Amino acid sequence: MKELKDKVAFITGGGSGVGFGQAKVFAEEAGMKVVIADIRQDHLEQALDYFKGKDVKVHGIQLDITDRDAYAEAAAEVEKVFGTVQLLCNTAGVSQFGPIEKATYDDWDWQLDVNLKGMINGIMTFVPRMIEYGQGGHIVNTASMSAFVAVPSAGIYTTTKFAVRGLSEALRLELEKYNIGVSCLCPGGVNSNIHEAVKTRPAKYSNTGYYGEDPKVFAELKKAIEWGIDPVELARITLDGIKRNDKWILPFPEFIPLVEKNHAEVMEALHRYEDHPDVERRKKMMGTPDF
Repeated sequence: MKELKDKVAFITGGGSGVGFGQAKVFAEEAGMKVVIADIRQDHLEQALDYFKGKDVKVHGIQLDITDRDAYAEAAAEVEKVFGTVQLLCNTAGVSQFGPIEKATYDDWDWQLDVNLKGMINGIMTFVPRMIEYGQGGHIVNTASMSAFVAVPSAGIYTTTKFAVRGLSEALRLELEKYNIGVSCLCPGGVNSNIHEAVKTRPAKYSNTGYYGEDPKVFAELKKAIEWGIDPVELARITLDGIKRNDKWILPFPEFIPLVEKNHAEVMEALHRYEDHPDVERRKKMMGTPDF
């Protein structure tokens, strides 16, 4: 998607952080019609207030991305207001940190339902519409550098982001024939408010082995990310990646040593079996993968 002006973007988690940065850049700098979807009404109102008086086309929808019926209603509303979505930014995500052995099923279900299933809901809702529209499009799935590098006390979050990485790679292969590009955005440190994610945790996931709405914990988590990239700058980088149809958007080279270390370990494990007697037979049977 090289020409973005007047095309419709749908951004989940668009009321704050990375998503709000995308909303600003896509509306103000790319001239897109932007739909801001967010579960928090206060963030949605703050975002819409920012755009008041500006010569942009922005529409807000309060949306719980885990609610499939609500997602379908949101899609119908967007098409009525702006038309068919051609840029889907699956940006909304949550995190809550702590050792896996202390996690409850609710801890797992909340992060999986938002970070992975919520993204699947967006894809299932909008991809058929993009295909039917027949004008191509683009999808940006926000994962994390945790899709490449695991860190202590983030096991659930890391699990969801590794899954998003796999989903994005598969989706890119599947949608190329429809001229729909797919990029996987993997932020490292971002100066956002993801540290307050537990404020949106529904009561049905109330049983937790971790922290709740603790200002002290929030302050510590914020300190760990406040040095990160500004969301607007990240959005500008993302915009360039969309225009190039980049498979990966990875503007965090500070992670190169860790990723190279992981990659070297994978390659070492593969090379270890090069001389196994069954390898040649399998190669002849399967041929050379072409994807």
